Amino acid sequence: MPGAVYRLRPQLFDRIVAKVFRQRLSWRAVWLIACETVLIVSAVIFAAWLRLGDGAWELLSVETGVAKVVLIALVCQACLYLSDLYDLRVVGDRRELVVRALQSLGSASLLLAVLYFLFPQLVLGRGVFFIAASLVVLIIVGWRLAFEWMTKRVRPAERLLLVGTGGAAVELASELHDRRQELGVEIVGFVDPDGTLAGRALTNPGVVGTIDDIPGIVGKRQVDRVVLSLSDARGKLPMDRLLDMKLAGVQFDHLASVYEEYTGKIAVENLRPSWLIFSEGFRKAPWQTWAKRMGDIGAAALGLLIASPVILLAALAIKLSSTGPVFYHQQRVGEHGRPFLIHKLRSMVQDAEARTGPVWARAGDDPRVTPVGRFLRRTRLDELPQLWNVLVGDMSFVGPRPERPEFVTELVRQIPFYGQRHVVKPGMTGWAQVRYEYGATVEDALEKLQYDLFYVKNLS
Repeated sequence: MPGAVYRLRPQLFDRIVAKVFRQRLSWRAVWLIACETVLIVSAVIFAAWLRLGDGAWELLSVETGVAKVVLIALVCQACLYLSDLYDLRVVGDRRELVVRALQSLGSASLLLAVLYFLFPQLVLGRGVFFIAASLVVLIIVGWRLAFEWMTKRVRPAERLLLVGTGGAAVELASELHDRRQELGVEIVGFVDPDGTLAGRALTNPGVVGTIDDIPGIVGKRQVDRVVLSLSDARGKLPMDRLLDMKLAGVQFDHLASVYEEYTGKIAVENLRPSWLIFSEGFRKAPWQTWAKRMGDIGAAALGLLIASPVILLAALAIKLSSTGPVFYHQQRVGEHGRPFLIHKLRSMVQDAEARTGPVWARAGDDPRVTPVGRFLRRTRLDELPQLWNVLVGDMSFVGPRPERPEFVTELVRQIPFYGQRHVVKPGMTGWAQVRYEYGATVEDALEKLQYDLFYVKNLS
């Protein structure tokens, strides 16, 4: 069969973007944000025209009206972002979408009202704000519902055929399939290396053929990439036949690489050390280390200066509300496995682990947490003393969150590649904290490790 039949590859620009950003850019998300910006700006301009008539054009052209319109759009979209409404997994749930949209736009209205009270010169025009707020609510909810409808009818950006039927491969493929609307990817099916599972439904979708069927499947089903599971590759796949297909034009890739590209994390359960050794990334140039350290020192010094009044007020509240010291010092594992003392504002009762020993902190209502401590945790103000850890070099602003030695020993034993997260300095925040919710179990540690390894591999 001529190679042209299955030379159906992702667009070159998509691949370049993936190289630059180290993760595939979701054009669905880009389209959502861009259109929403235009809609919000248009709604505000229309509201100004309804309220002011022809005077709206003079306001926009002369009295820095455009900047005021942009401010409204930025505040609205910042609140939408903080409500996770640019996470396309949330967009897929209609009830959650409407509730979060109303909450976030209510927060935007409140924030803008405060700004207008403090800085009256920012007001676009008397009465314009209230008309614009109503229009924006209707437009955003309507646009989000329309966007959901459209994304289900748009052809996926890339169609993948997966070679391998092992448990880890099926699990990763299931995640990609479940998130197909968000990621813009479709799993066409599985190829069974042994040929014994042909026609079976491992997950959605099922097994669609064997190794010899790959060229026909690629051409017939418009497959963009054939993805090999590393856990199924060793000793099972006929590499000579796969090489012939590659030379004929079939695009092959590792499942670990594709998964990283789409999700922003490295799947450790489907990983081999050879992939870590030969893949791009995991480089720390001396100039990068130096630049990162200089940035940490400057930001930590400035942060301590700005945060000092807040730390003093929080310390006073802790002292007045419960017995015990203001600061809490705990040993954590740092760069290259070296222990250090992390500093926090105390949020629990004194000697909270005297009876239990080291235990995971719990999300929600933890009886060990004081009322003041609950507020400090919710606002993350208890973390402010870690700026000192950053300043003295124990930590960085960005990096994997440091764990306690007692937990690290157990996690290294249970989770492959867990020790590799210690090749960089731990951070006050990190990629795992941005991408994953709070967790305090071994399963959560595994999920966060996958994001931490992605950061270690691609940090810049």
